[in-house]
Amino acid sequence: MRPEATYAVTSELVANVLSLAVAEGDEVDAGAEVALLESMKMEIPVLAEHPGTVVEVKVRPGDVVQDGEILCVIRRSGA
Repeated sequence: MRPEATYAVTSELVANVLSLAVAEGDEVDAGAEVALLESMKMEIPVLAEHPGTVVEVKVRPGDVVQDGEILCVIRRSGA
């Protein structure tokens, strides 16, 4: 698999992982929610940028993530 065939979905802030909407092997569309984060009592959905297959989930509900931390890795469709 080429390195550019996958991309990481990352957190854009320090937050708690409330829930995951995907598991390894799931197919996702561009714009699909992959996780729901909570920061300062606000819920922030994290969306897939491109369609593809989830190949790795790196967090679990209850985890605290940092800005830029990888939440999951997606292999682009057709890659």
